[in-house]
Amino acid sequence: MLSLRDFDVVGRTYRNINRYRQILTILFKYGFGNIIEALNIDQYLEIGLKMISRSKPAKIERLSQPQRTRLLFEELGPTFIKFGQVLSTRPDLIPLKFIFELEKLQDDVPQFPFAEVQKILVKEFGDKKNPFVSMEENPFASASIGQVHLARLKTGEKVAVKIQRPGLRKLIQVDLEIMNHLATLMERHIEDLSFFRPVKIVEEFAETLDKEMDYTLEASNMERVAQQFLFDSTIHIPKVYLDRTTEIVLTMEYIQGIKISDLTALDAAGMDLKALTRQGADLILRQVFEYGFFHADLHPGNLFVLPNNVLGPVDFGMMGFMDRRAREVFVDLIASVVTEKPSATCHYLLELTEYDEEPDMRFLERDISTFIGQYLTKALKH
Repeated sequence: MLSLRDFDVVGRTYRNINRYRQILTILFKYGFGNIIEALNIDQYLEIGLKMISRSKPAKIERLSQPQRTRLLFEELGPTFIKFGQVLSTRPDLIPLKFIFELEKLQDDVPQFPFAEVQKILVKEFGDKKNPFVSMEENPFASASIGQVHLARLKTGEKVAVKIQRPGLRKLIQVDLEIMNHLATLMERHIEDLSFFRPVKIVEEFAETLDKEMDYTLEASNMERVAQQFLFDSTIHIPKVYLDRTTEIVLTMEYIQGIKISDLTALDAAGMDLKALTRQGADLILRQVFEYGFFHADLHPGNLFVLPNNVLGPVDFGMMGFMDRRAREVFVDLIASVVTEKPSATCHYLLELTEYDEEPDMRFLERDISTFIGQYLTKALKH
């Protein structure tokens, strides 16, 4: 179980300080030294910013801030790559120019060697119990948590085998402690960022990662969603092989499809884009409002189109929950916007929101009324 302990208490170990120094050096490298200096880190850590390289390569100077942010996450490794992927689905938190750049993190993640894969399989299944007759050395997908190899079972079926990165949990624990400390300093020293409650974001991210690193939970999620759409021929959830799945190895049905964002390939394959749009909306809305249990990471890299316009979502490590009351309030919220009732919208919005102190209702209602007036009558294409 991952835990966010107080960095000031446990974070002065050599291992953590070494990683902290590495993170700060990379932040300076990509031009984010102003943020680091604003946090007054020297006051809290025996690190000594003077010892940290602040040089920025000339080629970095020519890159945009979103590009530097993406490269920063890539160099910082799996924890930060995953954090960047989560941010790429949150236009409510960051500008679109960053969203478009961070979306590239969804596909371009470094692989780990096949020799490591073989060690993991031996450790999990043993030499003689290895359930795979063959496995391709090069993964066909590589993500921040693990990578996926095509394999064949002794029964002849083709399967996709997701294998977790070696030493991942240890690295993530250290990174999360450091992220938590940086978030605490942001809330303390940078007023513009404190509004976003960075500590709360890191805490939720840690909880999500903890679940995502247990592949038996992901297997359970897949089976649960498969049951929900058992009689829907437009949605296909890959079959899970539970007897060949452990906490760090997940074996599932291998499906071949076209990425939902590859419109050229979808057109060439004769897919019905309007039908796919309706099915995609139905997939999300049914999960949220009918079941209250939904795929929380449905970016383009996790949604494929199979023959006959069938949608195939993958990667069920990150799931969301919404209880019945929250679903009912959300529907009421939407209805109050559509019927142009800003006072009711305020009421439902606050019921769904966590806040430290109640806002000025008069100003909130005025802002909501302005928002409704601006956007409600616009055509969808705008």
